[in-house]
Amino acid sequence: MRDYRYYKEVCTGLPMPFAFVDLDLLQQNIQSVLHLANGKKVRIASKSIRSVDVLRRILQANAQFQGIMCFTVPEALYLAQQGFTDLLLGYPASDARLLASIAMHQREGCSITLMVDCETHVEQAEAAAAKYGVRLPLCVDIDMSIDVPGLHFGVWRSPIRSTAAALSLIERIAQSKHVVLDGLMGYEAQVAGLGDRVPGQALKNAIVRLLKRRSIREAAVRRAELVAAIERLGIPPLRFVNAGGTGSLHTSSVEPTVTEVTAGSGFYSPGLFDHYRDFNFLPAAGYAIEIVRQPRGDLYTCLGGGYMASGAAGSDKLPRPYLPQGTALLAMEGAGEVQTPIRYNGLEELKLGDPIFMRHSKAGELCERFAHLYYISNGSVVGKTTTYRGDGLCFL
Repeated sequence: MRDYRYYKEVCTGLPMPFAFVDLDLLQQNIQSVLHLANGKKVRIASKSIRSVDVLRRILQANAQFQGIMCFTVPEALYLAQQGFTDLLLGYPASDARLLASIAMHQREGCSITLMVDCETHVEQAEAAAAKYGVRLPLCVDIDMSIDVPGLHFGVWRSPIRSTAAALSLIERIAQSKHVVLDGLMGYEAQVAGLGDRVPGQALKNAIVRLLKRRSIREAAVRRAELVAAIERLGIPPLRFVNAGGTGSLHTSSVEPTVTEVTAGSGFYSPGLFDHYRDFNFLPAAGYAIEIVRQPRGDLYTCLGGGYMASGAAGSDKLPRPYLPQGTALLAMEGAGEVQTPIRYNGLEELKLGDPIFMRHSKAGELCERFAHLYYISNGSVVGKTTTYRGDGLCFL
């Protein structure tokens, strides 16, 4: 039982606020990711983890976990220094100094694959590679959104929206002496990152499911067509074809042309991942804030707690009280920078100094607020580890 009393007893004496990872639930989420990946290689999205030790734990859990998708050049270089390999940048880099750093590391035997989606990106990589006498590996980012009347269903990422556009860029790469095509990536964010079982939104859920099904079909066709076209060009075989995210593992992984899938949020399973119909991860990460006031019988005011998630502003980006069950934010205050009032009418007898356990809306920002993660397992705190912040780093 992972109820309020369990975590309160386990965490007695820890200075609040603090963040934690339940290693037992993390292990179950790891197994769920492997199951949904259908035997495909799984690349870990580091932006959702942001802790070197947690990344190591996941990679060591099963040989199916191979490689990391990084989100900035400085982070990729840092992870390379920590001994991680098979590093793929999830986003393009244009800063000449950062590209020079990648090229220098390539010359020293550390390979980091750059993401590109236009000729400018290729030219910038070429310039760095030529200067340092290396050949840099590139991954072409393919847009996977779809357009329906009155709606762009997806996110605005790559400008490459057709096989012809992709082949034009790929042919440009093939002509270069300084860069080489290493792989393809197509992230169907509208499938992976959008819940379709949100309470109180039955009509919207039905529409989202319909659009997701169409997106899944079209993504599979577009990827297969592009891979076949690349083969006809006689270009050397791609090292990888990357797809998906936590929310689309079960669909991306069954495509024959996909060689690897990416997962990140599923390991911690933040609040937004409670609202998917086709899978269920467990809340393996969270944080605790301290009750410091009781302005009314059913209201408990905690210190801090306003750790918002990125994206379009809305109540779904707020962290949520997790335990004890029955706690809720106040609509007029939400979770605040200096205080978070909580309404509670449950059976637990709460008092000043007690914790309220919270869950972040998205996985990516949790570790930006804490220097350490406490490890919990089998009813005890079994250790702690640093986040990137605890390592003295701030990548984005």
